[in-house]
Formats: sequence, C-alpha cells, structure tokens
Amino acid sequence: MEKSTLILTRKIRLIVDLPTQEERKEVLSTLYKWRNICFRAANLIVSHLYVQEMVKDFFYFSEEIKYKLVDENKDEDGMLECSRINTIYRMLSNRFKGEIPTNILICLNNRLYSSFNKDYQGYLKGEASLKNFKRDIAFPFGLVGISRLSYHPEKKSFCFRLFQLPFKTYLGKDFIGNKRLLEQVINGEIKLCTSQIKIEKGKIFWLAVVEIEKEKNQLQTETIAEASLSLEYPLVVKVGKSRLSIGTKEEFLYRRLAIQASRKRTQAGVAYAKSGKGRTRKLKALEKMSQLERNYVHNRLHVYSRKLIDFCINNKAGTLILLDQEEKMELAKEEEFVLRNWSYYELMTKIKYKADKAGIELIIA
Repeated sequence: MEKSTLILTRKIRLIVDLPTQEERKEVLSTLYKWRNICFRAANLIVSHLYVQEMVKDFFYFSEEIKYKLVDENKDEDGMLECSRINTIYRMLSNRFKGEIPTNILICLNNRLYSSFNKDYQGYLKGEASLKNFKRDIAFPFGLVGISRLSYHPEKKSFCFRLFQLPFKTYLGKDFIGNKRLLEQVINGEIKLCTSQIKIEKGKIFWLAVVEIEKEKNQLQTETIAEASLSLEYPLVVKVGKSRLSIGTKEEFLYRRLAIQASRKRTQAGVAYAKSGKGRTRKLKALEKMSQLERNYVHNRLHVYSRKLIDFCINNKAGTLILLDQEEKMELAKEEEFVLRNWSYYELMTKIKYKADKAGIELIIA
C-alpha cells in the first residue's frame, strides 16, 4: 500500500540566542566539538560493522571458531555479548561518554547501521567501498534533544533549546514557507523527525526533517501525461490534446552560458584584484559569480518542475511518463557541452519529489 505521507527536509539558519559574544563563541565551540566526535564515531561505526560482516572471511584457519553474529545468550554459536547494534553503541559509549549527548551517538549509530545494511551486497561483492566521512559531517539528534520550541513575537523568530543550548531561527525572506512549517510542528499538525545540525563557514543550520501528508488532488490514474526533456525546450508535456512547452533554450542555456562567460572574465581579472585580506579577498568576486550560476540553475529547474506538476494536476493526470530519458542521458554523457550545461539529473530529481508530493505516479521510460 502506498504511503500517504512524505519525508521533507528544510534547511533553516540558526543563531545562538545568548547576549554576549563570549557566550556565543562557547556554544559554537561545543557544536564544533560534537561534530568532530561524530566524524570520528561515524568512521569507527562503519569500520566495526564491516569487520563484523567479514569476520567469516577472516577466520579461515580453524573450523572450530564461532562466527555467528548474534547474542551468545540467544544462540550457542553466537560470538557477541549482546545484539550487533548494541555492540557498536557500547564501543562508542566507552570512547565518548560524557563528551557528547548520548542521543546523538544513538541516532548516528542507527542511521549508519541502516545505510550499511542497504549497501551490504555491494561491499560483499567488492563493487562498493566503505563510506568515508569528512570533518564537516552533519550530526543527527532525536526529538528528546529539542525542547521549548515556540514562536517569540518580540524576537520575531522561533526559539528552542538543543540539549540546553539556546537557539533562535533566522528565516530571512522565507520564500519556501518555513515559518508556516514550524507553526504546524508546534501545533502538532505535522510530525518532527530525527533531524541534523550542519555547520558551514561558521554558520549553523538546522536540517529539520518533518513528515507531511501528501497533497490530496482529484487525479485519475488512467489519465496519462507524457513529458520529454530536450535541448530546445527544457520540458514538453502533453495530456490528450493539451500540450505545453516549458521554458526555452534561450531562457535557460544562453543565460547560463552568459554567466559562465562573465565568470571567465572575472577569473582573468583576479590577478589584478586588491588583496586586502589575501586569497579570500581576491577570490570574492569569483566566488560570487560561481554562486550566481548555481542559484540561477536551481531556481529555473524548480520553476520548470513546478509548472510541469501544476499542468498535470490541472488536467487531472494521475500518471506522468518521462519518455526516452535513459537514451537521452547516455547521449548527454557523450556530449561534453550538453553534460556540463543541461542538468538532466537535477531536473528529474525535482520532478520526482514534486510528483510524489502531489500523489502522481512517475514512470521513467
């Protein structure tokens, strides 16, 4: 049976809700400490899980060695003192207890245990390598870690405590409706799930994960919308006699090439830029141009995918078929210019998410 809910992640900027600079720096230092522990713990977790799974291959010297990965109290051939997931948690607890909230370690352990099991067949066949986590890892926390979530009119922001560390949200212009989303969480209309904290360039972000109900549109499964991606038009879709071309080559591709040309001119002038604060100051304009291209592409693809799904809803199409996409993606890989500039995969990802949210079945032919 198809699920009626959808898991959604929103990136929300956080600010430490303390009056003095020294106090704010202390909280940020604590978050950096937790992140570093999670980085080390994540690599330890996958290493231990891999060794446990491959222990049969390591013990090839004697047939009397026990290598059944179960609790010895539940199976006489078991070689573990407790369940597999608990062995990892006990290892983490022995190393990091008292340095980080245990809820973070539990959530990290559960998440990596689940992802390891999904990728296990690839590890077993030698087709995939173990995940390697970097120092900028986002660390997870459960619902017990967040408390006193409420809206403060005088601060014009949502405030809460993360393991007793005070934070407030910065929503900016809020084009995507994060304020409404948090209001629904507070009112109990939608469920808040295990979320994450991400630190980027000294800024703190809350990757809030919520479970929302899918849109209940009056769709007909037998009504089929056929869409195709091409270089001339980003999207062409038809339902029966209704047809719509979304975007143009000039609107998307030429504008992107113009931004790239501008970036190239900026790059040529970097050598003559004032160095003030060294490399960062010299590359400031270049980084701005790189971000401009990413933002433009991200925005256009959101607009195109939104128009496509709205067209399907208006025509009550319950099934959306993307035609000949595998063939086109193979051709795109051979053509460097198309692969660099067209963003087929990102557009398909956005279409898939919006179709799932609207209750439309997506078929990639």
